[in-house]
Formats: sequence, structure tokens, C-alpha cells
Amino acid sequence: MQPRMKNPAFVLPGATDGIQALFKAVHSGGVDATTLELVHLRASQINGCSACVDAGVKTARKAGVDEDRLATVAAWREAPYFTDEERAALALAEAATRLADRADGVSDEVWDRAATYFDEQQLAAIILMVGVTNLFNRLNASTRQIAGAWG
Repeated sequence: MQPRMKNPAFVLPGATDGIQALFKAVHSGGVDATTLELVHLRASQINGCSACVDAGVKTARKAGVDEDRLATVAAWREAPYFTDEERAALALAEAATRLADRADGVSDEVWDRAATYFDEQQLAAIILMVGVTNLFNRLNASTRQIAGAWG
């Protein structure tokens, strides 16, 4: 398999600067890095972005996510390896990624559960992580970026 083109974020001047600024803001939002990596990985799994799943597993390992959690993040509801806080973040990530699956997108139940564990700044960080992840998923899937090609 060959990519259709370079990732669009690297084609247009300045695009990566904006994305990197968002990532910097996300990581300054007070959410544990492992939680952010789990959120990124789950959204990428939902969207079928092999490049982001591959990169997400690697960055999650670097952030300290163990193999049991990496192997079961797609089944986080049933797996015993996740905290209630991580489950709330994963539920929010799934709902925000699958907006078209429900009339109300992110339900009050999902939002309220996340809000019991995260303050406004942390919720902003999680939502921005989901948004940036979905952006990269769409860029990579549309242009058929190759898993593992980014190092």
C-alpha cells in the first residue's frame, strides 16, 4: 500500500504549527498523559485510522500505559484495567467521535459522568484531544497514510 499523498498537515505551510499548538494546550490542561493517550487511541480505533492506532499505541507505551490496557482499550467497558475516571474519559471520547450515531451527540449522562471527574479545563483538554485526533484520523484515512511510516 502506498499513501495517496503526504499528510495534508505537512503540505500546507503553517498547518502543523496550529496542530502542535493545540497539542501543547491539551497537555497543559491537567489531564493525566495516560488518559489522553487512551482517548486518542480509542478515537483512532473507532475511525479505523491504522496510522494513528499504531502511533497511539507507541505514544501510550511511552506515557506508561501497560500492555493489558493497550490490548483491551477497545473493550474498556468490560475490561477490569481502567479506572472510573478513565472510563468517563473514554465514554466522552466515543460519544464525541460518534456524533452522528445519536440525535443528541454527547448525552447528558456521558457529559455529567465526565464532569464528576474532570473540571472545565480538563474537559476542554479531553475534548480538544478528541477533536485533534479526529482531525488526524480523517487526514490519514483519506490519504491512506501507512501505519508505522512516521517512525
